[in-house]
Amino acid sequence: MEGLQNALNDRGLTVTVLPEKGRSLFTTRNFHPGEEIISQEPYVCVPNNSTVESRCDRCFASINLKKCSACKVAWYCSSTCQKSEWKLHRLECDALARLDKDRHKSVTPSIRLIIKLFIRRKLQSEKVIPTTATDNYKLVEALIDHMSGIDEKQLVLYAQMGTLVNLILQWPEMNVKEIARHFSKLACNAHTICDSELRPLGTGLYPVISIINHSCLPNAVLVFEGRSAVVRAVQHIPAGAEVSISYIETAGSTMTRQKALKENYLFTCTCSRCVKDQEDEIKESAILEGYRCKNDQCDGFLLRNSDDTGFTCQQCGLVRNKEEIKNIASQIKSISDEASTSMFHQNCGEALFMYEKTEELQKILCHPYSISLMQTREKLLKISMELENWTKALLYCKLTISVYQKLYPGIHPLLGLQFYTCGKLEWLLGYTEDAVKSYTEAFDILRITHGTNSSFMKDLLLKLEEARAEASYKHSSMEDE
Repeated sequence: MEGLQNALNDRGLTVTVLPEKGRSLFTTRNFHPGEEIISQEPYVCVPNNSTVESRCDRCFASINLKKCSACKVAWYCSSTCQKSEWKLHRLECDALARLDKDRHKSVTPSIRLIIKLFIRRKLQSEKVIPTTATDNYKLVEALIDHMSGIDEKQLVLYAQMGTLVNLILQWPEMNVKEIARHFSKLACNAHTICDSELRPLGTGLYPVISIINHSCLPNAVLVFEGRSAVVRAVQHIPAGAEVSISYIETAGSTMTRQKALKENYLFTCTCSRCVKDQEDEIKESAILEGYRCKNDQCDGFLLRNSDDTGFTCQQCGLVRNKEEIKNIASQIKSISDEASTSMFHQNCGEALFMYEKTEELQKILCHPYSISLMQTREKLLKISMELENWTKALLYCKLTISVYQKLYPGIHPLLGLQFYTCGKLEWLLGYTEDAVKSYTEAFDILRITHGTNSSFMKDLLLKLEEARAEASYKHSSMEDE
């Protein structure tokens, strides 16, 4: 790994092995908020193609697509993208073309990712594709696989997937055990590739980026520019500090976050947010996942009584009956399930009505900063926008922002994107000065998380400048009157 260390040294970085974490990425110089720490092209990647949506295998574009005429699995938006991928796709194409029609349905993005990984390894070993210090199979081999911690059910699944890969490639030197081990590597190390608005596009393996460890209070953020993974500092990182990103959604209680990390990555987080007093942990869970006080004027949190008959507000002392809570929670689940069914059948009007009923009940039951209430409002925002009910969409957007500001640090891409959505809605509805404020908030956050060179950020800056010009024009017109 000497070549990797040399490449990282040039960027002010180094890899250090920590007893409790294994390989970790540390800084050897200062990094400022918004500064790019490291970027990497994927070793392999695949779009999340489905029966309803397809994307280009190279650039993930979703327009002007043509299916590969031989394998009928890969899609390309142009001859340029197809030629760029041909060295890798040629072998994959031959293997997939041998499959019968029924088997094609089993070729999921995960299966393709593994197939591409082995093909790239083969082509690099044969020097058909060049290797570099940050692009070689040894970096993949060094990634942890957690095979010893996987339950039997998951091992059986990996073995079944490995058998399919073996059938597709038909390479005598391959065996199912090796393939299963690589599936386990991907489960722990692959990243979801998203667009600038954090909508998932595909999956990629970035072996150097995978060295970066998790924190629930990270000092850096991972975003994607096309299919390139880019890590930027979200705060000042001094020389000698560990670089950290978040592997999971951090808007949740310590218990919820730890459960997600254990299930998906097989470790327990010991960051400063997770290592807290038991009293603080109980309070956090009660606010984010618990119930509200019966007194509308009180914002206290509730804890279960010692006799298990109800929940007592820790601020004003009012008690909520256990049966009352159980009854409302049951109604919420029933109506929410109906709303999900309506969404599945694309009945947006009915889904909106059902989720509004859900929200009304959650406002009675849940703490104002409840995660479940926030998630319902996120759904209401999305449905309202699909129905082009901009006024209602703006209402729910503002309600979610107030909770985001409580749940996330000041510099977080989700908070910035929510301000961006708010600005678009305000401008659409003619609230120009409000739009300027929201766009400014969005830009101040996203210029740090996303940089300023992407087409998305250039478009945001253009919107901000146009909104400012419109607000200035309206202001001067009012003065003239």
